[in-house]
Amino acid sequence: MKISKPLLHLIPAALLSLGASGAHASGFQLTEQNASGLGNAYAGSAAIAENASTIFFNPAGMTRLPGVNVSAGAVLIDPSFRFSNSGSTGPGGLPLQSNTGGDAGPLSVLPNAYMSWQVNPNWFLGLGIGAPFGLSTEYSDNWIGRYQSTSFSIQTININPSVAYKVNDRLSLGAGVNWAHLSADYRRNIPAAALAPSIPLSKLVGLPDMNGKVDLHGDAWGWNLGLLYQATTDTRIGLSYRSKMRFNASGTTTLGNLPLGLPARTADASTTVTLPDTAILSVVHDLNSQWQLLGDVSWTGWSSIPSLDIKNSGSLPNESLKLKFRDTWRIALGANYKYSPKWTFKAGVAYDQSPVRDAQYRPTSLPDGDRIWLSIGAQYHFNDHATVDVGYAHLFLSNPSINNATDPTKGTVYGSYKASIDMLGVQVSYRF
Repeated sequence: MKISKPLLHLIPAALLSLGASGAHASGFQLTEQNASGLGNAYAGSAAIAENASTIFFNPAGMTRLPGVNVSAGAVLIDPSFRFSNSGSTGPGGLPLQSNTGGDAGPLSVLPNAYMSWQVNPNWFLGLGIGAPFGLSTEYSDNWIGRYQSTSFSIQTININPSVAYKVNDRLSLGAGVNWAHLSADYRRNIPAAALAPSIPLSKLVGLPDMNGKVDLHGDAWGWNLGLLYQATTDTRIGLSYRSKMRFNASGTTTLGNLPLGLPARTADASTTVTLPDTAILSVVHDLNSQWQLLGDVSWTGWSSIPSLDIKNSGSLPNESLKLKFRDTWRIALGANYKYSPKWTFKAGVAYDQSPVRDAQYRPTSLPDGDRIWLSIGAQYHFNDHATVDVGYAHLFLSNPSINNATDPTKGTVYGSYKASIDMLGVQVSYRF
C-alpha cells in the first residue's frame, strides 16, 4: 500500500511469484479462487461444495466431502484496457502528446490450493491458500495519463484454516480464520517543475519528468463464517460471510530522475487500507438426474475504501488517491449437464457491478466498469477419486469513460477505455 515466522513468509513468496495479481471481478476483488466454478460464472459458489475449494466460498461445505480431499488449480487471466483520448491535459492544463498508453492489462496467473480432512462423522478441518484481491495495470512510457499512474500492482496472499460441523443431515456450519499479506507498487511521473520554487522555473522547463515509486507491504487478520442447509432432497442453500481486513502497510516512497543531476530522494511511507467484507447467498437445485441449476447473489462492502492516503516522511509530500468506492452486487446463474458418469458440461452468466461511481472517480490504475460474464466449462471424472475441471469465461465491460481531475497536480485524464477480460482455468481434485 508481519507475521515473522519464516514458514509463513516462504509460502506467500512462492505463490506471489506465480503472478497472483489482476483486477478481474468487480474492483480488484478476485472471485476466481478455484477454476472449477469458472464454467458456471461462479453461480452457486456457496452451495455447490464439489471439492475442497469450498473452504473459501463456504467452509460448511466441507461436510459434503468424506475422507481427505485436495484440490489445486490456476486461472490464466488476460485483461485488455485500451484508452482513447478525448482531450486530456497535464498539470496546469498543459497540452500533452498523443501516446494513449497501449494495452494496460498485463497477463497474469492466479493459483489456489486447498485440503480438507474428515476427522469423524461430524467434524471436518481444512486449509486454503489463495489470493482474494489483486490489481495490475501498466501503461507504455510517456503516455497521456502518466501523471496519474504509469503502473499499479496489488498482490495478496491469504491463508485460511477452517473448521466445519455437521449438525444433522440437513444443517452444517463452518468457520475460518484468515491471515493475509499485501504488497503494493504504485508508480507515476511527476513534472520537473514540481521542484519549484526551490529551483528557478526557467531551469526546469523542458526537462524530463521525475519518476515516483511507492512500495508498501502489510499483514492483516480476518475471519469467515458459513452455513449450508439441505432444504429438500433436491435443493441446497448456502450462506457465507467474509470479514473486512484492515492493513497497516509500510514501506518507501522514492523520487528518481531528478533534474540538474540531483540525487534521488527516499522517504518512509505508510498507509491504512480496509479491504471489504463479502456476503454470498447461493442455491443449487437438482432438476433431474442430468440437469443441475445454480444461483448466486453476493454483496461486497467496497465503501470501506473512500481513498488511498499515503503518508511520507521528510520533505516528500503525501500522496492521495480519491476513490469514493460504492458497495456492489453480483448476480450469477448457471447450469450443469451430466452427459455421462464421467462427463459434466457447465455454463453460466453473471452481472458484476463495479465499485467505481462514475467517470470523475475512475482511476487510471483501475479502469473498471460493470461486467457481464459468459462462461462455459467441463468436468471429467477419471474415477471415484480424481476429477479435473476446465473453464473459460469472457467478461464484457461497457467501455468505461474517464474524466478524472480529482487532483490538479496530476492533470486531467479525459476519454474512454475499450475493455474486456478473458479467463481460462484448470482445477485438479483428488479424494483419498
